Amino acid sequence: MNSALQRAEPLGPRAADRRWIGLAFIALAQLMTALDATIVSIALPWAQRALGASDAERQWVITAYTLAFGGLLLVGGRIADMIGRRRAFLIGLGGFAVASIVGGTAQSFLLLLAARAAQGAFAALLAPTALSLLAVTFTEPRERARAFAVYGAIAGSGAALGLLLGGALTQYLDWRWCLYVNVPIALVAAIGGWRVLSGANGGREQRFDLPGVVLATGGLVALVYACTQAVSAGWGSGIVIGLLAASAALLIGFVIREARAPTPLLPLRIALDRNRGGAYLAAAFAIAGMFGAFLFLTYYLQVVLHYSPLQAGLAFLPLTLASQAGSWGIASVLMPRVPARAIMAPGALVAAAGMFLLTQLQVNSFYLTLVLPAEVLLGAGIACVMAPAFNIGTLGVDPRQAGVAAATVNAATQVGASLGTAVLNTVAASATAAYLTGLKPSAALIAQALVHGYSTATAWAAAILVVGAALIALLINAGSPAAYHAGSPSGPGRR
Repeated sequence: MNSALQRAEPLGPRAADRRWIGLAFIALAQLMTALDATIVSIALPWAQRALGASDAERQWVITAYTLAFGGLLLVGGRIADMIGRRRAFLIGLGGFAVASIVGGTAQSFLLLLAARAAQGAFAALLAPTALSLLAVTFTEPRERARAFAVYGAIAGSGAALGLLLGGALTQYLDWRWCLYVNVPIALVAAIGGWRVLSGANGGREQRFDLPGVVLATGGLVALVYACTQAVSAGWGSGIVIGLLAASAALLIGFVIREARAPTPLLPLRIALDRNRGGAYLAAAFAIAGMFGAFLFLTYYLQVVLHYSPLQAGLAFLPLTLASQAGSWGIASVLMPRVPARAIMAPGALVAAAGMFLLTQLQVNSFYLTLVLPAEVLLGAGIACVMAPAFNIGTLGVDPRQAGVAAATVNAATQVGASLGTAVLNTVAASATAAYLTGLKPSAALIAQALVHGYSTATAWAAAILVVGAALIALLINAGSPAAYHAGSPSGPGRR
């Protein structure tokens, strides 16, 4: 199998140097897609005012990106396998940069939405391509641990960095720079990727499973959109129930199709392996809990504590630093030495402890004594889940299918983010409304009700992370890297 791996070409006397340089550009591209999940959020009020959008319409700036990103991930992964990863990497970067320019210069709300959807579509090509490049380039356990620690740190902290950068750009420049900032990032990553990454072509002889594309894309889009609508319409509304039913029907049809298709979009053996399947579930549960923290802390800091956009972004910096420390200081050190679940399950429980701290939020809580330690626990814990999950989720897969395996991991995180945000937002809103029932609203009472809703929802988020830890312990049984290294009979691939 190793002879088929698409490794980077030598740079000078040592090929390893070129591979690690390539990792820097892959990480830069992944950072860009991670940032854009949240960087525009803080700028929304300014964009809405500038383009004359209504309160009901503004959510589509976020939704357009997440729908295209989540719905097209499996397609993007398969395209990367077919046309070659370097080519897909460069196309994804170029398309993302152009879409960012269009969105930044948009003079109408409709054009901004179209640009955000285009960003999501090219991110759906770029994200699995970046992850699959790591999967086929780094195969030695220690090197693979370090490479996936970098990737996991970005995945776990990119959203928080997006809030920080979005706050700074919006406050000191203009909301449009939340889109323009992608252009220099994409340019640097594209130039570096073109020079350093392998130029090997993909498997052009493979046919594209068009029915599978339609079923998978339709099912994922319906699921993500249902979660988005549930935030405003409620889970019992007709449109949400209809979308969930349509998603279930389409995804069941997708599984049936993939079981019979000669060239499936997603070979079922990739997802049905207990270790890879466990990794996908772990990523989904971890991100669901993490995005709950982003959602409620953002509102708490700005609405209750009256932080400015930049102050709110800076308040997330400890979470980002803790995520980096968790990836580099814990995950990358332990991954080559111990079984994955020995890192992931405790990591999920540490993150749950951080979320449990947030259940103690009060209107007058101090940032340093409550929010800060909660962020440290969340950042370190999630990092210890995500880095091994990305590793296990792409390990032992035929290099010709590494793109679609990477896309499945990314799809799991997108579904987790969408479901987590929708479910926890509904819980918070319901708890807030129940708190105010029968009382005469005042500014102080409304603030107390909001905080009550946030603390209730964080308890649910903590429970989600505990369930994730249990699933990790039950499903992931891969041994130390010496046992589950690619090609090992005890590694992923054995159910």
